[in-house]
Amino acid sequence: MRKFTDCYTYRITWSEDDKEFVGLCAEFPSLSWLSDTQDKAFKGIRKMVSDIVRDMEISGERIPEPLAIKRYSGKFIVRVPPEIHRNLAIRAAEEGLSLNRLASAKLSE
Repeated sequence: MRKFTDCYTYRITWSEDDKEFVGLCAEFPSLSWLSDTQDKAFKGIRKMVSDIVRDMEISGERIPEPLAIKRYSGKFIVRVPPEIHRNLAIRAAEEGLSLNRLASAKLSE
């Protein structure tokens, strides 16, 4: 059986300030692991997350669900100024699209 920690969203990036690679986990945004290689940064952040999850299990804390297995409705509300709403509605009409279709296309670019 796959562990939650195997399904988390990990990323390795370069930190110019630290002159090292940084391991990150989207589900635990306050955690990071610095190392001189990408591989070590990845292994470090995975181990750190695994340790944190184990501690959370022991203390009965709620463990974040991996983003990869969450269910999404495909809906979210975005508030924009009325002028932007009007401009988007005009553009959608000119292109023969619904406002939703235009916004979806713009967000996916």
